[in-house]
Amino acid sequence: MPYSNDIDIYRLARKKRRRGHGVRWVVAGREFSKWFTTEALADNERSMLKQAAKKGESFCTETGQPESVAREMKALTVYDLACEYTDLKWAKAAAKTRQGTSEALAILVPALVKSTRGMPDPQLLRDSLYQWAFHSERRQAGPPPGEFESPLTWIRAASLKVTDLDAPGRRSELIRKALDALATRTDGRPAAAKTVARKRAALSGLLNYAVERDIFPASPLTKVKWDLPKASDQVDRRRLPGPALLRRLLDTALVERPDLAAFYGCAYYAMMRPGEIVALTRESCASLPKEGWGLLSFEGSSPRAGSGWTDSGETHDKRQLKHRAEREVRNVPIPPKLVALLQRHLDEHVDPGQSHLFRGKRGGPLSESTYGRVWQQIRKRVLSPGQFERGLAGRVYDLRAAGITVGLNGGVPVPELAQRAGHSPAVLLRVYAGCLDGDETLWNARLEAAFEGLAPISSKTGQTPDFGL
Repeated sequence: MPYSNDIDIYRLARKKRRRGHGVRWVVAGREFSKWFTTEALADNERSMLKQAAKKGESFCTETGQPESVAREMKALTVYDLACEYTDLKWAKAAAKTRQGTSEALAILVPALVKSTRGMPDPQLLRDSLYQWAFHSERRQAGPPPGEFESPLTWIRAASLKVTDLDAPGRRSELIRKALDALATRTDGRPAAAKTVARKRAALSGLLNYAVERDIFPASPLTKVKWDLPKASDQVDRRRLPGPALLRRLLDTALVERPDLAAFYGCAYYAMMRPGEIVALTRESCASLPKEGWGLLSFEGSSPRAGSGWTDSGETHDKRQLKHRAEREVRNVPIPPKLVALLQRHLDEHVDPGQSHLFRGKRGGPLSESTYGRVWQQIRKRVLSPGQFERGLAGRVYDLRAAGITVGLNGGVPVPELAQRAGHSPAVLLRVYAGCLDGDETLWNARLEAAFEGLAPISSKTGQTPDFGL
């Protein structure tokens, strides 16, 4: 909506009609007028316009109103804006993004209400928002289920106007209230730092959309200083198993669940994300030689999001590679051990007419609950009680992190390793530059030699070279 400071306000006008007292003014050459039944009402309107102009406030060239009044006229409730924002993002968003955004908005909107009087059960209110109001397809398909009607009626009436969030006297209180709600779990305990950061991003997106809608001149979130819980991007080094331990884990998988051994091998040796492994096909394994290194070529990922959030109605979303354009292929050289695992898997566990390498019992995508549960059973068999309790190799994703860290510590150039892992070099260094479990002895020996003024410890022999020092 265009605004201008080219304003002329005329004297009060008088006409012989029921509303005979008028206010006339011009904004950027366009004339506007309002008529009142009494001279006092007209004079109040003219004074309001003059005061706004005196403060330097711009006037809307479409409505003729001062900017503050024009924005108030356009204001939606927070609930209505959240519904619009959901619809705007829905079509192009990944299923996990849809789910995460709706979850954040279902917490945020009930925190921004005029009053909690008559507020329905909090869990029922969140469910009605998460499962219907902020699920574009369900909302557009028809009225909500019967149990959601009352909570939704209440939130529509109780929701604050969006413009209240930038009101000088209330901005800090309301924005902090919203952020505190996002940072608290339903049981009252603080939410994890990464969860808070993700939900705060949803609030930021909503307020930036209000700026785009010309409701705010700038996001009020930037005007409130609120300390975001500190989150570390770096992988926890205590979770990363060393190569010897990983070989034992994979050997155990080959005995206990041979149909999943290659799955875990892809996570470690090819540094693949679980969703990428689920999407692997025969075509991805076209370059598996009988001896030596092979090559995996893949372009898709199938992260699990739930059937209610995907376009296909399946539990897994079919997406391009993370942070990559559609149909962009990643080529990953794989060592002979993984080549052998994949060849064995193809021979013994993939039917002739089957395309995907890893499927569930009913023929659908392999579920996270299946490969995650089996991995916990393997960990119990191999790890000591202390290692198991502290979360060593606690997730399948930790195998990918261990593979990347092995490459870093082995001296593989960062750009090459980043390309294989599907990361940017900067992210790879920031997230995965941890130390493997069990390598402290070598690093300690090198430090001790340095402190004593000796030559560095050899990584091959583990001994200090004798240079006659």
